[in-house]
Amino acid sequence: MSLIQPANKPFAPSSEENKHVILQAIQTYLDNRKTVLEIGSGTGQHAVYFAEQMPHLIWQTSDLLEAHSGIQQWIADSGLENVMPPILLNVSEDNWPTSQYDAIFSANSFHIMGKNNVEDFFEYVSNVLNDQSIIMIYGPFNYNGHYTSDSNARFDQWLKQRDPNSGIKDFEWCHQLAQKAGLSLLNDIPMPQNNRILVWQK
Repeated sequence: MSLIQPANKPFAPSSEENKHVILQAIQTYLDNRKTVLEIGSGTGQHAVYFAEQMPHLIWQTSDLLEAHSGIQQWIADSGLENVMPPILLNVSEDNWPTSQYDAIFSANSFHIMGKNNVEDFFEYVSNVLNDQSIIMIYGPFNYNGHYTSDSNARFDQWLKQRDPNSGIKDFEWCHQLAQKAGLSLLNDIPMPQNNRILVWQK
């Protein structure tokens, strides 16, 4: 079945393709939680799908300003009341929310960010977490300084050609930053197409 882009809305085929497997991986961690902050909501597709499938959650979207109109369109068309309009959030700026959340979710963000952005993410993120809150990060990671596949190596080269500051991050480096922020690794979940979901807990 082909994926048809909805009229006047941003549409990411990858979000449509991976939303089901991501839901299966994260649902257990969110069963007993109430509030989620999604960092880098992108088109908004993940937000409305996860919020629809887990109606007990209040799902707070966020992104840079240029993404907000698309996210708002997805939320408006969904008719869901448990997805909150996007807030402006740049992980390297002092505009993090003052609220605290039971969970943080972010998909396909770390490899777009520069290393300084990921460092800032872990420096600030504890301030928006309740005790026992979790962080779930979806995307590709390197292990022991090596790519996990040839396709990830090609993807990393493409990323760096587009933006020299971006690129696939090393799991061990991210985990060191997480530990420094007072987070413990709960799980490292293998996902299709050489992606992972890293789950940390405060």
